[in-house]
Amino acid sequence: MNLVFDIGNTYTKIALYDGEKKMTSARTKVSSPEKLSEIFCNYLDKVDGAIISSVRNIPDFIIDLATHDIPFVHILSDKTKLPFRIEYETPETLGPDRIAAVAGAYHMFPGREILVIDAGSAITYDYLSGKSYKGGNISPGLTMRFKALHRFTGKLPLGATLIKYSSPGKNTLDAITAGVTDGLIFEINEYIRIFQKDNLDSMVILTGGDSGYLKDRISYKTNYQPDLILAGLNYILEYNAKQA
Repeated sequence: MNLVFDIGNTYTKIALYDGEKKMTSARTKVSSPEKLSEIFCNYLDKVDGAIISSVRNIPDFIIDLATHDIPFVHILSDKTKLPFRIEYETPETLGPDRIAAVAGAYHMFPGREILVIDAGSAITYDYLSGKSYKGGNISPGLTMRFKALHRFTGKLPLGATLIKYSSPGKNTLDAITAGVTDGLIFEINEYIRIFQKDNLDSMVILTGGDSGYLKDRISYKTNYQPDLILAGLNYILEYNAKQA
């Protein structure tokens, strides 16, 4: 079995895979050895490999846990072996979450022209063409946009995602919600429109913490894959274990 750690800006996501099947998973803001033991106590002695992906410093206890009893442990970096080419001028600055998302897309839909949209703390747009990762763009995510309006103005309240809101807004909270949410949706729609215009036989994959909220609001068809990064990390772990 494989143990997968995806340490993001806001949450740490942990999953256990048996082959390509996800057995169990957890999403938490604060991880601890006790928390991990509670979640995976029935599985840890069966784990053969682990992979750690982090956009920030990796907690020491996670490294200690992974390297204590697990035979093969891989920390995702720009030196990781991948089955596709990275055409990024500064691969050392490429976020491991972006690499994992593209790996998941490559494994699920080999040979395709794919736009991967990861709607998390930041929203990223990454382009995969066959066996080549072409690069991508980074933009503020929903929560970051709400916080920016609140922090950098004198009187605007802190907005948040709402199921229903008026657009144009009839009050300040609705105006903020509509401005942020509709603005991001317009952005996503335009990225998809341009991508599909230039790539007729293509697909769009949507993932990330805000993807569930956004998926039914986007005007274009997308392939919703909430576990894309976890699946990509599991695939990268399997690929590197075979290369070792």
